[in-house]
Amino acid sequence: MNTRPPLIRIEDVNKHYGAHHVLRGISTQFHAGQVSAILGASGSGKSTLLRTLNRLERHDSGRIVVDGIEVNDDLRQLEALRRELGMVFQQFNLFPHLTVLDNVTLAPRRIRKTARGEANEQAMELLRSVGMEAHAHKHPFALSGGQQQRVAIARALAMQPKAILFDEPTSALDPEMVKEVLDVMKRLAQSGMTMIIVTHEMGFAREVADRILFVDQGQVAQDAPPEAFFRAQDNPRVRAFLGQISH
Repeated sequence: MNTRPPLIRIEDVNKHYGAHHVLRGISTQFHAGQVSAILGASGSGKSTLLRTLNRLERHDSGRIVVDGIEVNDDLRQLEALRRELGMVFQQFNLFPHLTVLDNVTLAPRRIRKTARGEANEQAMELLRSVGMEAHAHKHPFALSGGQQQRVAIARALAMQPKAILFDEPTSALDPEMVKEVLDVMKRLAQSGMTMIIVTHEMGFAREVADRILFVDQGQVAQDAPPEAFFRAQDNPRVRAFLGQISH
């Protein structure tokens, strides 16, 4: 059992888009060093849940606390929160007018006030760790999707966050590029980084995650270790989901 206090605590969180009740009273927590995979059908609320953690989506009620920081509209809280949580998006979201190196150093220099020389040194080390050192002076348009996503991971790491959120990081990639990104994420998981990953990559989730959260119709329908989740399932919704994706 994990006796340390959770890094992230979610208590009875609700979210509506108009009449659509997207998150329905979700309560869960995430511990430091844990790799959590969030699975579920399209439209189940899993990406919305992830995005409420760093206030990219506002929750309507309930409470989210990240390393002691209450997630709300207070700008100072928000700034502190964004330093704690890195984010890797589906569509990479790199700045097209900046080089790879400048994309990675921008936040440390602007937000952490890291000197340019030190930021460059740290960025090159991170780019080396994701196999992108040789591309440091290229612009994003000169890179493949897989390369851009690896740069995006280095950029998230540059702020030395307590945890990284991944929102379907391979879904916009061509199949041959998926492995190179998943390999980087596997190494990151092995290093002890706290990771919360919305993904459709079942093999990856099974191999790398410490726990699986299955989100169904805005609720956490199951929270289990991978070996239990992928075994014979009692839950008919989970069975149906696994049946669909295995074909």
